[in-house]
Amino acid sequence: MNFKYKVRDKYGKLVAGIMTGDTKDSVAKHLSDMGYVPISIEELKEAKIRVTKSLDFFKKIKISDINLFTRQLLTLQRAGVSLLMSLNTLEKQTRDRVLKDVLKSIAIDVEGGLSLSEAMARHPKIFNEFYVNMIKAGEISGTLEEILARLAEFGEKEEGITCKIKAATRYPLMTLGALSIAFLVVVTFVIPKFAVIFSQFKTALPLPTRILLALNFAIQHYWYIIIGVAIALAVVFLKYINTTGGRLRWDWFKLRVPVFGNIVTMLSMSRFALNMSILMRSGIPILQALDLTSRTVGNSVISRAIDNMAVGVREGKGLSEPMRISGVFSPIVVQMVAVGEDTGKADELLMNVSQYYDEQADYTITNLTTLIEPFLIVFLGVMVLTMALAIFLPMWNLIGLFKH
Repeated sequence: MNFKYKVRDKYGKLVAGIMTGDTKDSVAKHLSDMGYVPISIEELKEAKIRVTKSLDFFKKIKISDINLFTRQLLTLQRAGVSLLMSLNTLEKQTRDRVLKDVLKSIAIDVEGGLSLSEAMARHPKIFNEFYVNMIKAGEISGTLEEILARLAEFGEKEEGITCKIKAATRYPLMTLGALSIAFLVVVTFVIPKFAVIFSQFKTALPLPTRILLALNFAIQHYWYIIIGVAIALAVVFLKYINTTGGRLRWDWFKLRVPVFGNIVTMLSMSRFALNMSILMRSGIPILQALDLTSRTVGNSVISRAIDNMAVGVREGKGLSEPMRISGVFSPIVVQMVAVGEDTGKADELLMNVSQYYDEQADYTITNLTTLIEPFLIVFLGVMVLTMALAIFLPMWNLIGLFKH
């Protein structure tokens, strides 16, 4: 059974949380043994538990906050501070309200006898499966500091890539936004003026103008239907890509889309190689490492290929042969893994593969604006030409009418 409790710590500070136990007395005894003074203990009904879990779903913490927590925890562990004291110190220092509550809960669980990985596993929206299993590997092997260092480096690399992509796409998005606003202004205010003028003459409007007038009529009279259809399509799309087949097709499309597909592929390859290298260096068995990497690589197409690799490993085929057969991994990855298997240094070579793809992805992202400029120019040209024809063709027709 689950019990909701309120206690005071040795400093008199009020602490609340949820604990599993057989009876209220057993929970009270456990809390007292931990040095807390129980104030109230109530059984938590299933409905309340479901509500709590649904609220946890909306908890979001920025990756920068997680990276900062990891780096600070690493610093405190290297300084010889106990794990519990480190958690309590970081809980007091953090400014994010959600992360503060999570760290408080983790500290209580650790003080109650749970390991750090077990306590973190209770917050899957904050600490993903890869993070938790890496911490678990560090606890088992006694290399928690090394694992925290690798997690910090991994998280900071992911954050850096995200920031670079945002910076590279900022200009194109601003350009498209400005053009969209200009298009709406033309359709809403400019084009209808020509309709009023041309209604006084027995002549037809040019096709581009009629198209924009039809669009204006639809927006003015059926805007609620357009919004409703757009929302419905968005909901259907989100539900579809959450199905197994839908997610597979969507991830396949992301790997094939021009320019961005190459970036997605390189980042996925880098994550695969880095995850495998870190897990293998941490002493995780190869089948478990493949399973964890499959669930954290971020693309279901590549994830399925990794699952097939695990099947091949169970059949004694090694890693490189199933990778080659899948057709997902590039020849350089397959070759490096094959050499690693022959030399017994697969983890080192996988780290080199990750660094190679990081460099390639970094170069592509840095030049992203240049790469998408041709597509952007074509799109902008079509939009501007459409608006220009819709505006100037009626004017030329009017001039012709006045001449006659």
